[in-house]
Amino acid sequence: MRDILQGKLGFGTAPLGNMYRNIPEEEAIATVDAAWESGIRYFDSAPFYGAGLAEIRLGEALSKRNRNDYILSTKVGRVISDELEDPSARDLGEKGGLFEFGRKNKIINNYSADATLRSIEQSLKRLKTDRLDFVYIHDIAQDFYGDEWLSQFESARTGAFRVLTRLREEGVIKGWGLGVNRLEPIELMLDLEEAKPDVSLLAGRYTLLDHERALQRVMPAAVKHNMDIVVGGPYSSGVLAGGTHFEYQKASPEIIEKVNKIKNIADRHGISIKAAALQFSLANPAVAAVIPGASRPERITEDKAALNTVIPAAFWEEMREQKLVAPHAPLPTNVK
Repeated sequence: MRDILQGKLGFGTAPLGNMYRNIPEEEAIATVDAAWESGIRYFDSAPFYGAGLAEIRLGEALSKRNRNDYILSTKVGRVISDELEDPSARDLGEKGGLFEFGRKNKIINNYSADATLRSIEQSLKRLKTDRLDFVYIHDIAQDFYGDEWLSQFESARTGAFRVLTRLREEGVIKGWGLGVNRLEPIELMLDLEEAKPDVSLLAGRYTLLDHERALQRVMPAAVKHNMDIVVGGPYSSGVLAGGTHFEYQKASPEIIEKVNKIKNIADRHGISIKAAALQFSLANPAVAAVIPGASRPERITEDKAALNTVIPAAFWEEMREQKLVAPHAPLPTNVK
């Protein structure tokens, strides 16, 4: 993936699916336009985000752009039905109520070969495009399926894995991998002889607040297998960007305390906590891009400024002294 990206900052569209709130249509479109005007050319979506709403909005905003000028990824594993349901009553594992303001179309979990092809066909229509660049297999992990996650993984292994491999070999897509909020599915996939993923989207597991476990196995394994990592959720569901959510839930007092410690150090060095969060995620050699989400145009401006901020080495030295980053974590500057 990194060979064709035009920059390391992409745009994650989960918020455009009315995550947490009912976002006006014009605000959603304006946010994508702001991302484009800022130079962002990598956009990621998923059918799950608002039962297709994020894809519809992204497709509308990008329909006025030249398709050759941007990279597009979405996900498979959920088919969107014409049948309606109560969004607030969906069983989303640990993510209950995440898209209760999204569309009411029924979301059907299915990682089979047929469902994978059907999901891609639906996404192409919603995104108003004739092709996808990368496809991620979405959420085959504990946070959504609990003890059943391994059976969902097995369904994907014999279904989505093989279909996406064939589509890549045929030149229909450029690559595939997993899009997950947990480390174990990526570790399991990389242990398989048959799976040759190109890139995986790891959300929330390589941030300032949570990175030690990823450093131990996933990041080295990704480099070994020549698989790029895209970091989603670099602000840990918003708590590192002034929000109150961590892991899609209200942040605990312990997390708030840790964020305040980081913020105090950032303030002393005259930088934003956003800058530290973005640049930390990108410092790992396995990471090809980072894709924070946004639902307001001004957030895009903040992200761009955060990426371009010059962070003094003294900031990272203090972070390491305070044990707020792992001792062996790669840092944006050469701090011992």
